[in-house]
Amino acid sequence: MLNFNVPPVKNSTGEPVWKVLIYDRFGQDIISPLLSVKELRDMGITLHLLLHSDRDPIPDVPAIYFVMPTEENIDRMCQDLRNQLYESYYLNFISAISRSKLEDIANAAIGANAVTQVAKVFDQYLNFITLEDDMFVLCNQNKELVSYRAINRPDITDTEMETIMDTIVDSLFCFFVTLGAIPIIRCSRGTAAEMVAVKLDKKLRENLRDARNSLFTGDTLGAGQFSFQRPLLVLVDRNIDLATPLHHTWTYQALVHDDFHLNRVNLEESAGTESTPAGARPKKKNKKSYDLSASDKFWQKHKGSPFPEVAESVQQELESYRAQEDEVKRLKSIMGIEGEDEGAISMLSDNTAKLTSAVSSLPELLEKKRLIDLHTNVATAVLEHIKSRKLDVYFEYEEKIMSKSTLDKSLLDMISDPDAGTPEDKMRLFLIYYISSAQAPSEIDLEQYKKALMDAGCNLAPLSYIKQWKLTGNTEPNIVFRNYVSYTSSLFLKNLVLKQQNLPVTRILDNLMEMKSNPETDDYRYFDPKMLRGSDSAYSNNVSVGKQGKHVLYGCSELFNATQFMKQLSQLGQK
Repeated sequence: MLNFNVPPVKNSTGEPVWKVLIYDRFGQDIISPLLSVKELRDMGITLHLLLHSDRDPIPDVPAIYFVMPTEENIDRMCQDLRNQLYESYYLNFISAISRSKLEDIANAAIGANAVTQVAKVFDQYLNFITLEDDMFVLCNQNKELVSYRAINRPDITDTEMETIMDTIVDSLFCFFVTLGAIPIIRCSRGTAAEMVAVKLDKKLRENLRDARNSLFTGDTLGAGQFSFQRPLLVLVDRNIDLATPLHHTWTYQALVHDDFHLNRVNLEESAGTESTPAGARPKKKNKKSYDLSASDKFWQKHKGSPFPEVAESVQQELESYRAQEDEVKRLKSIMGIEGEDEGAISMLSDNTAKLTSAVSSLPELLEKKRLIDLHTNVATAVLEHIKSRKLDVYFEYEEKIMSKSTLDKSLLDMISDPDAGTPEDKMRLFLIYYISSAQAPSEIDLEQYKKALMDAGCNLAPLSYIKQWKLTGNTEPNIVFRNYVSYTSSLFLKNLVLKQQNLPVTRILDNLMEMKSNPETDDYRYFDPKMLRGSDSAYSNNVSVGKQGKHVLYGCSELFNATQFMKQLSQLGQK
């Protein structure tokens, strides 16, 4: 797309064609986790601007648009054509544009005498956000429209529910167009997941039937990256496991997630050790943001590791860098660079062999140093959180609740301990206990817990919702938390060793991929959009499971952290 919708020629030495990129907020959210400003510049994007900002005409430059086909976006693009802002226009729609809106653009182009300048119009089918190679979310703008709260509101109307389901299906459809494969769909019955499955099956069928315009023609010819096998799409409702998103976790990425958004983490810098003089105003903490991206090797390697291991690895990286620091100084002196002026490094010409080797190895070493500094800062901030809120204690205690182990301290003591955690931490702990217990605590016990929670400053609204949720039989707690965890403690911040824990999603996926019979998944529905008729009946005869290595991609309608989830539970509880 950024190369005017033709594949870029590999290792062509020519300068790229300079152009501007115009996106809306949706387009911005899709691009920003994937490409840095530098990468955009390497592709010839000199300017990237929001569609609805004030933009000056640049009449001799082509413009690439990447926007949702909404009414107001189309109006603004027509206005751009009339104002003759750019030399030519490449219009890319994130989701398919309707016939009538396309005609609006055509009419505006004719009216502005700009028909020849509209070079290409494309439906890109990219209405989802890729955060990692194997993970995507459906949306970020307007995500509250498809949130847990939106779907579980008691007063939701059928029309509202239809709209939410259509939004989710549009994104999933885009995802499969991008994969170039028609999935087999499995889902639980009687949940929102089933509504999504029915609609997605229908949409895929309709597209396959329209042979002239099918987006999956490559798929029938066995093209696409999954040519020899078809992906299995498992649709799961959040309600099968409400405890996990509330759980205090112990891995690097999950600990960072409190301040993590579209692959960028925002952290308060620690104020350092110098004490504030008596009576003086405490120093305001600065917020710093860091990008944790696919090109960050340390992040890729350690994001799933338990935190103590991460702290150790940062230390090791730092030591290995220190060993090379003299080399950096030496290289800098060869190149006649003082201090940290990295700009100068890229400007130097490599006129001698010495310089050549310095020029090639110095940027690499400096990049290594940048990543070490970044992770030292992030890990330090995380460590402060852990210490100030006793997150290790919460983690260990919750794991015991979930695995039905004996507790070394009463839950009331945990809630009443003024030094352990924020009111929200205490509430999360209690909700996990409530969700995980086979039968709810007696009214007398519950009153006692509620009093302790209120004394600790907790908002009880989420509990009202979870009580209601438990009554309506949304849960199977004894199944959900069967195989959990045990561990050992050692010194550094209790180096908790995680045993393999199978969360409900993992087990469901395993049952369905391996075709195991299990009460949890036996009544899951089966859809195959390629089969002519409805699919449930054809299930047993047509499935063969290859034993190739599995490759799992995860997607979700929204990626919330515990605080955001608590807020939604709280709003549901107030209803």
